Amino acid sequence: MQEKLKFYLVEQSALPPVIVKVAEAMQNLESGRCESVGDAVREAGISRSAFYKYRDYVRPFYDATASEMLTLHLVLEDSPGMLSSLLAALSAKGANILTINQSIPIGGIASVTVSVSLSGGTSKVGELVDSVRGLRGVTKLELVSG
Repeated sequence: MQEKLKFYLVEQSALPPVIVKVAEAMQNLESGRCESVGDAVREAGISRSAFYKYRDYVRPFYDATASEMLTLHLVLEDSPGMLSSLLAALSAKGANILTINQSIPIGGIASVTVSVSLSGGTSKVGELVDSVRGLRGVTKLELVSG
């Protein structure tokens, strides 16, 4: 009979440095900053054996409250550069675009749904919505979630 796995959420400062460095090496590999395990462990300052000993047991925790996820539903006029203007406005407000779904324009309008991650709290949400709502060609904006 297999023993049930147990997980603990531990603040980084309480962990042995080798565990933190294994997580760092893994993140460098997954992000593509390092191309090989050798490069990743060298950059993190740990041995290959330490990396292989702990790699299957260490995963960083991403705090979902550190950024706010929003989904916007918009109706846009079908004009050249409209979607590009929308994306530029979102980027200018610090939004990280997660998904975009646009319908085929019918009758000169297109429906667009955009999900973004936005750090900075709820005051940033209002700024972002006001900025997008003020774009020429946005005929409707609805905050679906966030």
